[in-house]
Amino acid sequence: MIMPSDPTAASTAATRASLLFRLRDWQDAASWGEFYRLYEKLVFNLALRAGLARHEAEEVTQDVFKRVAETIHEFESDPARGSFRGWLMNLTRWRITDKFRERQRHAAHRAPGGADSDRTATIERVPDPAGQAGDEIWDDEWRRHVLDAALARLAQRVPARHFQAFELCHRQGWPVLRVARELDLAVATVYVITHRLTKQLKAEVARLEQQLG
Repeated sequence: MIMPSDPTAASTAATRASLLFRLRDWQDAASWGEFYRLYEKLVFNLALRAGLARHEAEEVTQDVFKRVAETIHEFESDPARGSFRGWLMNLTRWRITDKFRERQRHAAHRAPGGADSDRTATIERVPDPAGQAGDEIWDDEWRRHVLDAALARLAQRVPARHFQAFELCHRQGWPVLRVARELDLAVATVYVITHRLTKQLKAEVARLEQQLG
């Protein structure tokens, strides 16, 4: 566990707090663009995994970010109030639940006792995204989100061929000998690259968990 006095922890915490503070200014397009890039995919994927169609997930995403814009000034980086991650999760879950309720109302309005009755019953059986299953889906998507963001940052910092070797070995499970032949690298070089980038990826994941938390 990183102690508060650690300069790395202070830096990442300051980065997160600084971004959230800047979001209070609706005219700060750069900060809002950064925030959207960090969290849009997370919200969208959670809506999809909860059972919504793509167009519904897009509407949920738009509504969540609109709500963030309207209420970000109320959020404080006070541990007693919970993490920003938890706050965003609740906003997302509430909007997903609203979307399922809209589905039910529309289905009932079109054919309350006719051919759509089976469809309505199916909708009613969709797991509540605010329950335990919703927590697990959110946590799973969060881990995917942090890993994808860490990989993207790592790819920007290392030589392209090194990242390709790492991707093939670490992510796609290619044998080292095959990677070495494919990329015209020495076998020892591939081992060194994958070992070094694995450590860097773990460090980047830890930094992002602090920054995005």
